[in-house]
Amino acid sequence: MNNSTARLSISTAAGAADHALDSGSPLRASVGFAAVILVGFGFLYSLAGTGIGRVLFPHQATGSLVLVDGTPRGSALVAQPFVDARYFQPRPSAGNYDPMAAAGSNMARGNPDLRTRMAELRRQVAQRDGIAPDRVPAELVTMSGSGMDPHLSPLGAQVQVARVARERGLAEADVAALVAAHTEPATFGALGEPRVNVLELNIALDAERH
Repeated sequence: MNNSTARLSISTAAGAADHALDSGSPLRASVGFAAVILVGFGFLYSLAGTGIGRVLFPHQATGSLVLVDGTPRGSALVAQPFVDARYFQPRPSAGNYDPMAAAGSNMARGNPDLRTRMAELRRQVAQRDGIAPDRVPAELVTMSGSGMDPHLSPLGAQVQVARVARERGLAEADVAALVAAHTEPATFGALGEPRVNVLELNIALDAERH
């Protein structure tokens, strides 16, 4: 092999190596960028967000659990059924109060099945609480969009006072005072409406026995 042929071979080999290096650079950059994104945003960011939430908002970060003697009784954010007549009842739930099935009924207002169901619920609530059907608040016969609304309006709780007081052997005035004490004002005085958390009210009722 003469000198010119040798130089040509070396030059060709070096060029091929440089081309291979250049061809691999976009792939290495893509893999490196994906790794940074995965570790940084998929792990470190989530870990930091969770840690900051636990420090700044420990109650909310753990599900807003309501504890009684250290035992969780439910979440202040999720409705749950109370089958005993001694308790205030929440709104109906299309998902049967199952957080994994949270949803509304998705029935239109003109749906005859919806009207039939509302009429039956109104009859049941009127009979349960000893009031006229036309005094039953709409929220006690309709379901929220999530089916998990933990609140009632003050009126929705007040129409149940007489029944709860009778079942517990308490004075109606005392039960009504509990409802008033657990009525939350509109957020910042302007957002939403006054509301009563049903779970917290029922826990307060149980505490009245002690």
